[in-house]
Amino acid sequence: MLIDVKSIEIEQVLLLLLLQVGLIIAAARVMGMLARRIGQPEVIGEIVAGLLLGPSLLGWLAPEIHLALFDPSAMHGVPQGLMPIIVKILSQIGLVLLLFVIGLEFDFSHLVPSGMATASISLAGIALPMTLGAGLAIILYPRLIPEGSAGPDFGSFQLFLAVSMAITALPILGRLLVEWGAARTRLASITIASAAMDDATGWILLATIATFVKVGAAGQAWVQGLAMAGLTVGLLIALVFIIRPLALRLVRSSLDANNGEVSLGLFSGVLIFAFGCAVLTSLIGIFAIFGSFLAGAVLSGDERLSRGIQTRMRHFVTAFFLPIFFAYTGTRTRIGSLAGVEMCFLALLVLACAVTGKLVGCGLAARFSGFSWRESACVGVLMNTRALMELIVINVGKDLGVVPDTLFTMLVLMALTTTIMTTPLIVLLARGTEFEGPLQETGWLRRR
Repeated sequence: MLIDVKSIEIEQVLLLLLLQVGLIIAAARVMGMLARRIGQPEVIGEIVAGLLLGPSLLGWLAPEIHLALFDPSAMHGVPQGLMPIIVKILSQIGLVLLLFVIGLEFDFSHLVPSGMATASISLAGIALPMTLGAGLAIILYPRLIPEGSAGPDFGSFQLFLAVSMAITALPILGRLLVEWGAARTRLASITIASAAMDDATGWILLATIATFVKVGAAGQAWVQGLAMAGLTVGLLIALVFIIRPLALRLVRSSLDANNGEVSLGLFSGVLIFAFGCAVLTSLIGIFAIFGSFLAGAVLSGDERLSRGIQTRMRHFVTAFFLPIFFAYTGTRTRIGSLAGVEMCFLALLVLACAVTGKLVGCGLAARFSGFSWRESACVGVLMNTRALMELIVINVGKDLGVVPDTLFTMLVLMALTTTIMTTPLIVLLARGTEFEGPLQETGWLRRR
């Protein structure tokens, strides 16, 4: 869709954007507070707020208002299709910054002695969910893609559904662990590293699928996928063994010179580094936000830097950028597309396959790696958290034309449900694990 640049009036676009963002932030905060009051993390309310502002509620109750706010067709100086693009760009910038903060907050010192556990949990978290997703595609494809329609071919549909089952919501998982005060525990570090490995693998596969859909040549797509995997490994090695020692030396020198405070120059340099890593992974083809997470992980280990960045950045990113992404996803979700008993049953089947793949696969892998049954169950529950990353993946699938509207809605509901499950299950399982103390201190788990 072409947009007439000459017809754009910046003041009109800014006016509409300010109205949109103000409404989105207000809805996110209200729903976030309500979610917290019922024992759920605020992110659940933020996602629900995005759905409520979309066609599932606002677009259904007041379609004229919804269209006028989010994609006006008659407003002078604002071409139709422009506002969704602006909102999408803002949401992606927010994700880049959020992933950087998440990477910065975690302690990865436990990974060397626990490398095998991390690898086995990650592998199980990919293999079983992808297998179940591939089988699920056989059931869903003939029911969601009418014969003779211009929908995706079965191979692309099956590959995408398999990958979507394997995703874990790395930034939301990080936010939950930080909110519980458990981010620096061994169990949290291994789980977050396993989730990062899952997402890196899943995104490489997703990029390969995108190439397959666009190029239409399976051999060429897989060759490009292998090249991306090699470049990703090379970038990771360079960041860990070459860039990290130099970067930490510069960071600590600046902190020492400023009495432990993050100066404006250091803050700017850190942002440039995060954006630079995001650019590199974007050029590789595994999406910019993974690069920003790597940048944060490379700089993790200095508590002064982490505390200073959180003070300056985290609240603004969480309050401003993230709700915009949820609202963007909400505008593409249509709950009404699940009309009928069969569609509701298929939605439940999608949820069952998603939960089984992560809980059983990751839980058993953790148990075989030496964790107790309770700890293993915690790992499975945490790896089953999908919200943000799943929403990113299915938005990519929809943009590629691989995900029809009905499946998009099913996957959004699956992402929301698996995230809602996380907190009550962890609270139930926390006794006798590393999570018990932090959850008690932060008020999530009542003391006996």
